[in-house]
Amino acid sequence: MTLDAEFAAMLDAQAEAAKAQPLPPLDALPPEMVRAGYRMQRQAQDQNAPKDVEARDLTVAGSIPARLYRPAGLGDPSGLLVYFHGGGFVIGDLETHDGHCRRLAKDGACRVLAVDYRLAPEHPFPAGHDDALTATKWAFDNASDLGVDPRRIAVGGDSAGGNLAASVALDLKDDPQRRIAFQLLLYPGIWPDAETPSRKDLDGPVLTRASLDWFEKLLAAVGHPHAHRAMLGSRDLKRAPPALVVTAGFDPLKDEGRDYAARLKAAGVPAAHVEYPTLVHDFYIMHDVSPAVATAAAETAAALKAALA
Repeated sequence: MTLDAEFAAMLDAQAEAAKAQPLPPLDALPPEMVRAGYRMQRQAQDQNAPKDVEARDLTVAGSIPARLYRPAGLGDPSGLLVYFHGGGFVIGDLETHDGHCRRLAKDGACRVLAVDYRLAPEHPFPAGHDDALTATKWAFDNASDLGVDPRRIAVGGDSAGGNLAASVALDLKDDPQRRIAFQLLLYPGIWPDAETPSRKDLDGPVLTRASLDWFEKLLAAVGHPHAHRAMLGSRDLKRAPPALVVTAGFDPLKDEGRDYAARLKAAGVPAAHVEYPTLVHDFYIMHDVSPAVATAAAETAAALKAALA
């Protein structure tokens, strides 16, 4: 397949700008500077989010910042998507994914609770995974106050957030009081046991080998006693919640996402896999770059709506 024309033009422009003013390697920059640049870039690429969605900042479980989205006209109780942003466990925040969460709420006809989990390296593994699990448990335990039907709570995330969502879904799969209804895994980082062909063959666009190595180094999960919470290649997937796994054709993570959906199916879990072959990693939060993103976002939200109906 050919790369989407609008994304190709964007990447060409970025390459020309980098020739004029080369960027320093990630290791030479403090994480907060990389976060600020990422936030600025992604917000500039998504300025047309739905306005008829109420957004309220709150703190969950006593210490975890979050944002609760409610589309206009949504009745009580509703379904809920507990959402974890991407960014390699190091960058990304509520602002980088605000437009994306607004669309999921409006077009998915549900509330969305976006969780601002702790980031590495200031908070190394498993801090982010702990926050994701704690926030999801809190959502179940406070469903009535949130106006949510506890039988219709899903988890979701993109990239690193997809890893968090899949990890939480597995951690809670045998919890009879907190039955996750659905998992929405958008170009998830699964961290398989063996390197996939797409990780070997693709160095970008958007997600490069250098950035993957930087994220992994700062997260510091490799060799940790609880590394299995992030490295999902050997986890037992039986009894996991139903899933939709979305991948992008020009993404080093595409093979592990596809393989994870196949593993879920092999474990008896209802799972669907959709690939957008012309798109790149991170496309959901670059909504204004190409009309193809709007199409994919609408289809994804429709699947979420159906899962939580």
